[in-house]
Amino acid sequence: MSDAMWAGTVSITGHGEDELEAYLARPLSDAPRGGVVVIHHMPGYDPGTKEFVRTFAAHGYAAIAPNLYSREGAGVSPDDQAAAARAKGGVPDEQLVGDVAGAAAHLNSLDHASGRIGVIGHCSGGRHAFLAACELDLDAAVDCYGAFVVSDPPEDYPTSARSILSKAPGLSCPLLGLFGEEDRFPAPDEVAALDAELTRLGKEHEFHSYPGAGHAFFAVERPAFRPAAAKDGWEKIFAFLGRHLGA
Repeated sequence: MSDAMWAGTVSITGHGEDELEAYLARPLSDAPRGGVVVIHHMPGYDPGTKEFVRTFAAHGYAAIAPNLYSREGAGVSPDDQAAAARAKGGVPDEQLVGDVAGAAAHLNSLDHASGRIGVIGHCSGGRHAFLAACELDLDAAVDCYGAFVVSDPPEDYPTSARSILSKAPGLSCPLLGLFGEEDRFPAPDEVAALDAELTRLGKEHEFHSYPGAGHAFFAVERPAFRPAAAKDGWEKIFAFLGRHLGA
């Protein structure tokens, strides 16, 4: 499989018909391919997120990361956009769902799109990936240590996010969950509670928790990076997407 790709910034239509900046990468081959919406973490639309997008393209998918903070102003640095969005408590759930729907529609408009769409997110993006999969008709979802799915955040935590466990009956697709056993948000008991609820509902899912890993173990630029856990996690992600998106 060739890893030749096109990658760059595009504009997409998000929630409320708002124009959003997004980062797109797609293979240059003409083989049919699934699409992956990459939901950035709370720190924002950063180089690590764009690297994730290119990684999916190198494995045969069209991938796109919408800048969920685009509404904080054109020409504003990603860091300043993220700070402004965090000061407001993050991205409203309804807006997030609309933005992911717009990103998915953009992927499906591209040449050679198979029509199959997956979504992945880390940290707040993991919660958002679960939310999107409960509100939209998707084919696969990957939650990498998404916090505040099962429990509300502490009162002093800088986010307006609240538990979305009640949305679990709407989960539209298989879910892969990757977690660190030393994480606090989500803590292992929250992961177990989500696992139990999805099992009770008969929702297809597989969860993996890594010993010695805490939050953000995929982030190569952070001290939290755990190479062995990240390597195994990537292998599980591509095996999972291969089964459900067909690439």
